Amino acid sequence: MSEPIDGKTTSFTEKMTHAQHKTVQCLSPAGLHTMAYKEWGDPLNPNVLLCLHGVTRVSGDFDSLALASSDTYRVVCPDVVGRGRSDWMRDPQYYVLPQYVSDTVTLLARVNAETVDCVGTSMGGLIGMILASLKGTPLRRLVLNDVGPALNTAALDRIGTYIGQQRRFSEFDQLAEYIREISASFGPHSEQEWRKLASDVARQDADGQWILHYDQALALPLRAATTESRQHAEAMMWAAYDAITCPTLLLRGAESDLLAPEVAQAMTRRGARAKLVEFPGVGHAPTLLHADQIAIVKDFLLA
Repeated sequence: MSEPIDGKTTSFTEKMTHAQHKTVQCLSPAGLHTMAYKEWGDPLNPNVLLCLHGVTRVSGDFDSLALASSDTYRVVCPDVVGRGRSDWMRDPQYYVLPQYVSDTVTLLARVNAETVDCVGTSMGGLIGMILASLKGTPLRRLVLNDVGPALNTAALDRIGTYIGQQRRFSEFDQLAEYIREISASFGPHSEQEWRKLASDVARQDADGQWILHYDQALALPLRAATTESRQHAEAMMWAAYDAITCPTLLLRGAESDLLAPEVAQAMTRRGARAKLVEFPGVGHAPTLLHADQIAIVKDFLLA
């Protein structure tokens, strides 16, 4: 279990490998905000691996992948604005993909990454997809983890039910059990792994209560979405996907309720023509904590 330090938690992996904590200043129409990120490996290594997390997760999700890849890459893992150590937006209407992509471009400039490989889980995959579609993109290889241009509406609604509801727990064990409950679709994990998944997104507030460390206002843009806006967004994401030319690996939990099998198959036939790998017994989304999942990602990136 992680130990609380100054209201935050530090993972065992982080303490043992001394990932560097850094920040970069980003701009939105509401003003400036700071995005925190973790950097692993040689800071002068020009081979950069960018890892982007899911909607309520944080950079710590990639500790195992970063540790396994830091001999080859300089691994950069941000806390997307509104999560973890990063600032919260003054105006929650900017918790949207265009802002996240803009922040990512700023981050890549900060780390002086001329070319970059990218692994994106769920929301992070959407950020990577848009970035890969842009003319002059620095992305060389892309891994999309259980996400595509079309997402199941019922799954989005399921995720939205808990994003905007802050829960407080008097004991860390209670929070860990809650994370285990709402993240059951991650698939089988050891007790230590579940506690790691919980501690990465937990902190203690001023009253000593354990809470999830993200801005509850993240839910506002999701709740404001209409059928028409979602259809428009899907069309835009398919256009982005069809513009991707870099080699792309698509990971899918075989029981995922977010990325439908027919959408995954379509992604192998059009646009980037992704290579599809499915993980049995896993839903949304593979955590990339396990050696078999990490090996598949590394084999693709280093091919």
